Amino acid sequence: MAPVKKGILERLNAGEVVIGDGGFVFALEKRGYVKAGPWTPEATVTHPEAVRQLHREFLRAGSNIMQTFTFYASDDKLENWGQTLKISGAQINEAACDLAREVASEGDALVAGGVSQTPSYLSCKSETEVKAIFKKQLEVFMKKNVDFLIAEYFEHVEEAEWAVQVLKTSGKPVAASMCIGPEGDMHGVSPGECAVRLVKAGAQIVGVNCHFDPMTCVKTVKMMKEGVEKAGLKAHYMVQPLAFHTPDCNCQGFIDLPEFPFALEPRILTRWDMHTYAREAYKVGIRYIGGCCGFEPYHIRALTEELAPERGIMPPGSEKHGMWGAGLEMHTKPWVRARARRDYWEQLLPASGRPKCASMSTPEGWGVTKGHADLLQHKEATTTQEMKHVLEKQKKAKSSA
Repeated sequence: MAPVKKGILERLNAGEVVIGDGGFVFALEKRGYVKAGPWTPEATVTHPEAVRQLHREFLRAGSNIMQTFTFYASDDKLENWGQTLKISGAQINEAACDLAREVASEGDALVAGGVSQTPSYLSCKSETEVKAIFKKQLEVFMKKNVDFLIAEYFEHVEEAEWAVQVLKTSGKPVAASMCIGPEGDMHGVSPGECAVRLVKAGAQIVGVNCHFDPMTCVKTVKMMKEGVEKAGLKAHYMVQPLAFHTPDCNCQGFIDLPEFPFALEPRILTRWDMHTYAREAYKVGIRYIGGCCGFEPYHIRALTEELAPERGIMPPGSEKHGMWGAGLEMHTKPWVRARARRDYWEQLLPASGRPKCASMSTPEGWGVTKGHADLLQHKEATTTQEMKHVLEKQKKAKSSA
């Protein structure tokens, strides 16, 4: 029989560094398996081979966590704004659990079942109604016996608390990850207060994911850690940022950037940037370190290589990657061989190759969040009148920027 794997809390309690995986919706959208806009994960049913392969690539890169591809897999999201899927949330969630478990069994990885924010919350549905959505997903995760649970990608701490409270009834370890920056959630609740509320709700691991670049996310988790410690509470900390530079973002992060979602490539972090991120996250006491949108397996491999001294292992994917470009010593061109050294890559300032592009953008800060009429969700497709309204709002927002 295969040895029993240590659980997530066992690993973190022992001071181990746990490496998460990357951003499935962005990676699979680029590969042609996810539709931008709804960002829903029906590919677990329609194209399981694509999801399985991405899991395997992250495992090979060094991920210890196979997070189920269940982002936005609640029924209210699957039938929002004209979605006509004939696949239920339960089908998607079950298939996602099976795929994650299959690949996790190929290495020393755990399976994490994840829930995320809901259209129902944005439409001001009741706590009972929103919690019912999480409960429905949790039923599948319990049936499939995932190793632990993650409430991720929440813009409002209230909804995140509700999710944690539901997931906590499972008896399994619970992590809670918000998509916020240093300014806090969309109603202005500070990162420190968000973390305190999530720990009190029952989360043993708290942190942030998505919406901001690594250094912004590390700064935000540090604020969370300070808030938890000041309150006399204890928790572990996680961070799973974007793989995009976002120095020009406002409180809602990269979705307000005009390049979102189809022109973000010039902002991609290099593998060497990831070394810096991993080291900074480790220095502030974060031990669950991974990625979100934009992260590809090579980014995760860079995290594992940077923290190899602390972890005592290198991932299988490093067999094809010399540390700090060492493999370039075998290149045919001497000027490329000269780049086979750490100081070259650490000091490089990559050019964008786009002469007419500015270094930063102006975010489209519309200033609307839960409770605003513009965020009321519905099943029907966007009408011509609704599109006209949002275009007028966009024009007004740009003129006032």
